[in-house]
Amino acid sequence: MSQKYIFQTICNIYFFIDTLMIKIYPMSEKMCSSNNVVQARRAVEQLRAEAGMERIKISIAAAQLVQYCEEHGRSDPLLTGIAASANPFKDKKSCVLL
Repeated sequence: MSQKYIFQTICNIYFFIDTLMIKIYPMSEKMCSSNNVVQARRAVEQLRAEAGMERIKISIAAAQLVQYCEEHGRSDPLLTGIAASANPFKDKKSCVLL
């Protein structure tokens, strides 16, 4: 299936849903038409953005994620911890009363 066919099918589905919702929840004609135009434009913008995204297989994405974690794990303070002297959140020593 081509992206153009998928895009057209999704647009038809959105139009059908919008038409169905208008029949269920009738509004004034002016409000209805302006809302439809705004909703249709938003849907088209969203679909164009999604169609333009580069897709990769999940197996490739998972392998890249594992590789990234292995490469950057040594520098992650959540995994290796922070030296007590370099920790800005460590409680300061309090006053001691004699």
